[in-house]
Amino acid sequence: MVITGRGSHEIADSVERAIATGELTVDAVLPPIRDLARELGVNPNTVASAYRLLRDRGLVETAGRRGTRVRAQPPEAPREPVTGVLPPGVRDAASGNPDPRLLPDLGDALAAVAARRRGRHRLYDAPPVLPEMTEVARACLGGDGVDSAETTVTSGALDGIDRLLRSGLRPGDAVAVEDPGWHSELDLVASLGLRRLPVRVDDEGPLPDALAAALRAGARAAVLTCRAQNPTGAALGRERAAELRELLRGHPHVLTVEDDHGFGFVDTPFWCVAGATDRWAVVRSVAKGYGPDLRLAMLAGDPVTVDRVRAGQRLGPGWVSHVLQETFVELWRSGVVDAGRAARSYTDRRDALIAELARYGMAAHGRSGVNVWVRVADEAIAVAQLLARGWATSPGSRFRTESEPGIRVTVSELTVADMPALAADIAASGGLAGPHV
Repeated sequence: MVITGRGSHEIADSVERAIATGELTVDAVLPPIRDLARELGVNPNTVASAYRLLRDRGLVETAGRRGTRVRAQPPEAPREPVTGVLPPGVRDAASGNPDPRLLPDLGDALAAVAARRRGRHRLYDAPPVLPEMTEVARACLGGDGVDSAETTVTSGALDGIDRLLRSGLRPGDAVAVEDPGWHSELDLVASLGLRRLPVRVDDEGPLPDALAAALRAGARAAVLTCRAQNPTGAALGRERAAELRELLRGHPHVLTVEDDHGFGFVDTPFWCVAGATDRWAVVRSVAKGYGPDLRLAMLAGDPVTVDRVRAGQRLGPGWVSHVLQETFVELWRSGVVDAGRAARSYTDRRDALIAELARYGMAAHGRSGVNVWVRVADEAIAVAQLLARGWATSPGSRFRTESEPGIRVTVSELTVADMPALAADIAASGGLAGPHV
């Protein structure tokens, strides 16, 4: 390919266009800095600056003697497929959505908010977080043992994690991430120019030895999921949470982010890990329990970390819609969301699928949430053959860094009666991995 430009931004933009159009493919090697500087007639420092810009955008990585290469998973190549376009007759076990039948009807809450607002508009000088929202957030988080003296709200879990990482780290810093883990989080880390340090998980969450290795390797932050882990359904138990807290106490300057998107639809106890270090945050999204379109997450943390999030919001959207805040407060106070009912429904479906798969000697995991992680030998074969049999599932490559192949099966669109047929088709899909965990 021909790289053009005289300034660092022009050179970086030229390379980015080549990646976007496919002229530069995954693992393609960029020219050495001095060679490209000579070819373009610019100072080597200009090319070095361009390469730094590309790293900051998550497009390339420096691999020692292997040179600067196009990342294997650039952020422009999303891990999640386009949803809502399934072939006729294919059942959705891929999207990761909650069961709409278990979500509250927003109509009454919105009507109540609209009635209170009749003839009034909240203007730019209103506080970013409404007092009643702060009151509910403190009650909700404080009730689970989280220090909620400092709270704010963000536009969902990923927005909160994004703001925490942007405000606390610099491009090139390393982040401990779960493996397998949430595809959007993995893409976010790459897009911010941060390095991923994979932390293996089992049914009780991140393995202490794996997190310890990531911390020794220089992790400046750790993003952990306390329950309903995506894609494995892992959930922290009391002992595992205590082990992780003790481990993190030895690294007081590491930013610890705990993702609690399981709020409102799981009954697994919340065991807090964040707070063991000086810099910490708990992000509690309402999307899965109250509705994905209710773009809101409660965030608590140490004063400096929360203040940085607030400052970033002031320079961007300014605040999370007060309509959404009032709607959530209305739903919370009315008690219309029954987390226990939702949890029992999802548990029945997960347990039924796991039990059916066990009959075929297949390892599957799913302690909480809407997903079951199934070990397979070949993801592509398994997903393709399941699609041919009428089931859409997600290949594990979207969620994995170094862990073994698998597929994610979302149970929220299915019933317990569906599980024998689904398990039989998984076992017959050609991706059988056997009983190993």
